[in-house]
Amino acid sequence: MKIAVVGAGTIIFRDEGIGVYAARYLEENFEFDGDVTLVDGGVLGFQLMTYYTDYDKVIILDTITMNNDSAGSLYKIPAEELLGLGSYKQTAHEVEIVEMLEIAALNGNLSDVTIIGIVPEDILSVKVGLSDTLKKSFDSMIDTAIGELKSIGVGITRKKDGLTLEEILHMYDNPQSQMKHHIGNKQNRE
Repeated sequence: MKIAVVGAGTIIFRDEGIGVYAARYLEENFEFDGDVTLVDGGVLGFQLMTYYTDYDKVIILDTITMNNDSAGSLYKIPAEELLGLGSYKQTAHEVEIVEMLEIAALNGNLSDVTIIGIVPEDILSVKVGLSDTLKKSFDSMIDTAIGELKSIGVGITRKKDGLTLEEILHMYDNPQSQMKHHIGNKQNRE
């Protein structure tokens, strides 16, 4: 079974980047048995269509706009339900995700897609990072993603030398530190 975990969002608009951070957190802190691909879908746009059609299972980590719910509320929604949920389409990347799902569904080759979405507090500030509300809900999002992977038979092992959410946020806010982190990891492996 080919599985993709796609972190969607735009990191420069604060909470809208949570999907990207969550995918990176999973990559840095866990090892997965089987064919699991972790994707930073932040800037891929319509190139993500490949995942929605060529993989057996796709988990999208993202913000979700629910007008009557408070920031930090978490949702796990199958794609079929999302296609009829017009209120989800609030930001540009949300519209793009739903449009791609609709195209794949019309072509009859949509993968088994689940969206794990969290209601954002701030997607207007041009700032890398997360609001305190979403920082508090971050572990719940990660636990939900891990639960979804386990429910389809993926074995998961926690790495001993992973990164905290704060370290990941710092890496995205300071790209030079990300390069140093990878260089350091490469040297440690050699």
